[in-house]
Amino acid sequence: MTQFLIKHFIKDYEDVEKISVRTAYGVLASIVGIFCNVFLFAVKFTVGLIAHSVSVMADAFNNLSDAGSSIISFIGVKMAEKPADRDHPFGHGRIEYIAALVVSFIILEVGFTFLKDSIGKIQSPEKLNFQMISVIILILSIGVKLWLGLFNKRLGERINSKVMMAVFADSMGDVITTGATILSLIVFRITGWNIDGVVGIGVALVVMWAGVGIAKDTLEPLIGEAIDPQVYDQIKAFVEKYDGIEGTHDLIVHNYGPGRSMASIHAEVPNDVDIERSHEIIDRIERDAKQTLGLFLVIHMDPVEMKDEKVLQIRRVAEQILKELDPACSLHDFRIVHGTRQINLVFDMVIPIDYDEDRRNELPLLMMERLKQVDHRYECVITVDYEFVAKAEV
Repeated sequence: MTQFLIKHFIKDYEDVEKISVRTAYGVLASIVGIFCNVFLFAVKFTVGLIAHSVSVMADAFNNLSDAGSSIISFIGVKMAEKPADRDHPFGHGRIEYIAALVVSFIILEVGFTFLKDSIGKIQSPEKLNFQMISVIILILSIGVKLWLGLFNKRLGERINSKVMMAVFADSMGDVITTGATILSLIVFRITGWNIDGVVGIGVALVVMWAGVGIAKDTLEPLIGEAIDPQVYDQIKAFVEKYDGIEGTHDLIVHNYGPGRSMASIHAEVPNDVDIERSHEIIDRIERDAKQTLGLFLVIHMDPVEMKDEKVLQIRRVAEQILKELDPACSLHDFRIVHGTRQINLVFDMVIPIDYDEDRRNELPLLMMERLKQVDHRYECVITVDYEFVAKAEV
């Protein structure tokens, strides 16, 4: 018992340590982002005043909003570090997603403001004041933003941070918009055409598009997204590798923040094995999942027939019929209840969740009809089920 408690104390300590390391990465990225963006704002704001360029000024205030975003990221990462408590038993990890969502709203607001200013500049254009020093400073700012974006990308991939990946996407957008600003100044220098307002609109639209993309990416885990196919396969393979587990289904994963997930899965065990033996295996898998995958896993045990050849043959027939009806579907929890005049086939049918209602209703009826043709005594009790896994990218 003492060894068991020590083992779990060490594991809990390691979990806290991982979160602390993650927070340290987040704080570092936020501080670097604040410093770089405040510096770029000051430089671009000065250049914009000298050159009378709305696109340069817009770019400057975009950097100021980025500094504000870094401050919000800093606060979000620190708050997400808070441990679980009575009101939040799964911790505060989702605060990081909320912080990223707030960042996206700030980016959208800044982009909308740029759009209004740029339209006003087209209606009432002002003379540009081209200076080579302005172009040089803007080129240097592209270098700073490119480095900052890649810095956040490396850290974000290392700790799986949506906030940092949002900062990376925003930084790449800044590289594009600053490049467009430089283009407008060069075009004015060569041709005398003032396209500053038009370029400003382009800058605003790119900024707003980045904001929409970040909002979409952060809303998905907050609303509840499908399981990544790689994670799905990893968890299923982890459970099914244990002796005494014949198969798995109905895997559901709930995300409570990066590195804080809870999952439930149904594990099939032979129905002729002592229930205490199967329960012991299930308990061991749940403990190992916590230690190996960092996943709080709850396993439901489903006894299945493994030796009765008549039952297995009928199941094979049912699986073949379903494959012919729709290869995307599958069945599980198959069992047979014999009656005096009929044979009840009880099973769950897994149907893709994106099928429309007509198709969902049609497939079980077709399945019943085809099985009835095999043996008129067959009566089906079908439960329609769905898989909560995303489609693999091709």
